[in-house]
Amino acid sequence: MPPEPDAVAPGAAVPDRARPDACPGALRLHPADDGALARVRLPGGLLTTRQALALADAARELGDGRLEITSRGNVQLRGLASDCGGELGGRLRAAGLLPSDTHERVRNIVASPGPAAGLGDVRAWARSLDQSLCASPWATALSGKFLFALDDGSGDVAALDADVTLIAGPDGTALLRLGRAATVRPVPAGQAVYAALDAAHEFLDAQRAAGVRAWHLREAPDLLDPGPLPLPVLSGTRPPLGALPGSGPQVGLYAGLHVGLRFGLATAGQWQVLADAAEGELRLTPWRGVVLPGAPAERLAALAAAGFRTAGGTAWDGASACTGLPGCAKSLADVRADAARALDGAPANPGGLPVHWSGCERRCGHPAGRRVDVLATGQGYRVALEGAPPGRDTAVEVTNEEMAAAVAAARRTTT
Repeated sequence: MPPEPDAVAPGAAVPDRARPDACPGALRLHPADDGALARVRLPGGLLTTRQALALADAARELGDGRLEITSRGNVQLRGLASDCGGELGGRLRAAGLLPSDTHERVRNIVASPGPAAGLGDVRAWARSLDQSLCASPWATALSGKFLFALDDGSGDVAALDADVTLIAGPDGTALLRLGRAATVRPVPAGQAVYAALDAAHEFLDAQRAAGVRAWHLREAPDLLDPGPLPLPVLSGTRPPLGALPGSGPQVGLYAGLHVGLRFGLATAGQWQVLADAAEGELRLTPWRGVVLPGAPAERLAALAAAGFRTAGGTAWDGASACTGLPGCAKSLADVRADAARALDGAPANPGGLPVHWSGCERRCGHPAGRRVDVLATGQGYRVALEGAPPGRDTAVEVTNEEMAAAVAAARRTTT
């Protein structure tokens, strides 16, 4: 997949995306070195137990037996036969995972998964926005990369800098943020979903009027009025791994469990364990984890035994990696295997910088913001601090054997 520009400099020309985006979907399979890839959109990361098992069966019977949670809380199946699209589509429709063939790639919606650190449960927004998108013929013109974020007020998914972000306010009100704007639009109670849809439609109309084509709002920040109010400071608190007791005025609402997946990967057998531990619902997170609302703490032991991360405070916190070899021909290394060895042997690093391993210069799947960038070179790795002060060269070239120590040192950087 081609890389995306991280931002557009003030005054720079809007990129003209003459070609459609190449994002895979559930029906548009993407050829990869390990077989075809399908991406199944899960608005809000919401899955029933039955749907989770249907995905596990599809991975086992049509693919390589594994499922991958993406940085948007969607699911990817890999190792598929190039001609399995019809059968896969039929399975997804039967499970209620493909409500619209024409809109399936634009159903990109992330939502706060809980616990209730913010002002409300945004699941109703996610379901309503998904239904409205699928019912809007104009929405098919959105890029498959265009992202909606529905934040409960905690700031967890607002930090993703989505194209359109709704931030829950008191008494059903909301704030609407466009791209990476520093200001927001106030939204009256009961109008949040309409406001998000209108913003996306407005973006498409503004592009047509300007005679350009952009995939993201950040590529065309001057096309729309971002709003009159300053963006509030949000805590950005994410649900911790482990047991999630309810708190504050919403005691019990979000009580449950939160487990992490190494690089977002799980076997079909591990998904069966997740389904067994769930109380009817699973919520996939953009941090490649799964929240199980209502699941009791005593089920953590079985999840840990199955290989899920059930506690934070380890080197795996904030770690991600691209596909690498053997799945991607452009990669110069099996970055996930190399990264796993480095992380398993590293000391705990609470509060350290995020780190992302990339097999080539495209840096697919890298997180936004300040991080440690680990790039395969063919002879080893280049370790650098992304977001370092201008003029400061932080890059070091290391061998595979030296890489773990270099990454650990870079993650402790505070300046």
